[in-house]
Amino acid sequence: MKKNENYNWYLIRIQRKTGKAIEKYDMLHGGDRVLCGLSGGKDSLVMLHSLYHISRSFPFKFGIEAVYVDIENIEYHADVEFLSDFCKSINVPFHVVKAHVNFETDRRKQPCFLCSWNRRKSMFSLARELKCNKIAFGHHKDDIVETLLLNMTFQGSISTMPPKLNIFKGEMQIIRPLALVTDEETKRYAAICDFRPEVKKCPYDKETKRKSVRDLLENLEKIYPKAKSNIYNSLSNIQEEYLPES
Repeated sequence: MKKNENYNWYLIRIQRKTGKAIEKYDMLHGGDRVLCGLSGGKDSLVMLHSLYHISRSFPFKFGIEAVYVDIENIEYHADVEFLSDFCKSINVPFHVVKAHVNFETDRRKQPCFLCSWNRRKSMFSLARELKCNKIAFGHHKDDIVETLLLNMTFQGSISTMPPKLNIFKGEMQIIRPLALVTDEETKRYAAICDFRPEVKKCPYDKETKRKSVRDLLENLEKIYPKAKSNIYNSLSNIQEEYLPES
């Protein structure tokens, strides 16, 4: 990690935004145990690093553990040694779970969907084993906006990845502590902390529609700089009287 103290203010600012999201969406309570998903990318590292520092200053205590799910039959592997060392540096227990995806089970589903679902199943199983009631993902504000536009465009639904989601009839919750943090902010945070860049090797990476939506949002921001933030804010400002009846 870079030693320049002048950067500390920025890290604290993003950590405060993370804390604000936790409070706004009621993500955590005293005694919670959080299993953080690490992919090897900047977002999940920023999420875990922020959560760790928040856990030291919040008025209540919660536990943190981290996991990397290794899909053995996909040519995409993170630097597990780096992830392990990173977790040791902040005293967070680190787990590696191996899984296998059978892409022949449902050819109607995109490979990315099947891979993501199998990763999550592995995380759910480990969370139960560790008695963790919260599962944290590193999705940020941009991811939430992009998913909204993807679902509107390709599924005809107004839905996205919520900051907090009950699963298994409330037995667990998925939380996204970076819900109020932008992609640019995570990039700068990761650069300040000198997090190792992720090496993309996934053979299905170019098949996703997300990049096209990301490009669309960049063009919208050229027209109006607050476009992305306004789209996010619209999720909590739905004026049903001005919408067509279903």
